Amino acid sequence: MICPPELVPGDAIALVSPAKAIEATHIDFAKAYFEEHGFKVLVAPHSANEYRYFSGTDMERAEDLQWAIDHPDVKAIICNRGGYGAIRLFDLVNWANLLREPRWILGFSDITNFHCLGLKLGIETAHTTMPLNFRENTPESLESLLNVLRGIPNAYTWQTNASNKPGTATGNVVGGNLSILYSLLGTPYSPNYENAILFIEDIGEQVYHLDRMLWAFRFAGVFDRIAGLVVGGMTDLKDTAKPTEWCVEELILEHTRYRSFPIAFDAPVGHIPDNRAFICGRKATLTITENHISFTQ
Repeated sequence: MICPPELVPGDAIALVSPAKAIEATHIDFAKAYFEEHGFKVLVAPHSANEYRYFSGTDMERAEDLQWAIDHPDVKAIICNRGGYGAIRLFDLVNWANLLREPRWILGFSDITNFHCLGLKLGIETAHTTMPLNFRENTPESLESLLNVLRGIPNAYTWQTNASNKPGTATGNVVGGNLSILYSLLGTPYSPNYENAILFIEDIGEQVYHLDRMLWAFRFAGVFDRIAGLVVGGMTDLKDTAKPTEWCVEELILEHTRYRSFPIAFDAPVGHIPDNRAFICGRKATLTITENHISFTQ
């Protein structure tokens, strides 16, 4: 995997909106935040626009992303928000300059599409919080994002869960939003799960949708290949009127019942205030004991 260069004070960050429309106040807040930390911030032309659901037409959003990829000064591209729309830009962008002059792509949720594209291209990307959420994020969440930009390794511990499966795993990190990963199964952009540490998160799904996605992962052989599983926020899950009464731990343990890899629940990643940075494509070590969890990259 190619690791984009670390940033130093004065380097330029581009803020782009490749998916759902976003209010300009969030972009302004993020711009001020990065400037306070010594970076130059460039805002893509259509970042605060609105076209139907999106921040611009497909071509406008693709032009913004192309501008950020081709800009000679930009060292990192930070997506302002997710929602939906990143997948629509895959075939509209020339990604060649990302290989010639690697730069970070940061974001989460729908931006999981770009993390999977980065894995396909062989370039590390960072699953991080985004400007839409900066005001509600914990200091640790924002600091982990800055650490990625500055080339400082992140190491996390979090509270244990009785449903955890103890063990140690080392492997390249892949993952992100479960719905996006599910949508890419069977395509050229589905990650290589062989000996990987998979992390997943999601928001607003029906519990039975979660079960359906896990069945797809199971039938696709994902659980036969990964070295470890990290489960982040499964936020605002909904049950049916006649409830299934399933919980996240129950479903995941059912689908991985005969697998030996370690599993850690309640990780600080996802649609939660404490959304820490995970670098996709970089090796990590996950250690789970009865009383302790550690994740280092």
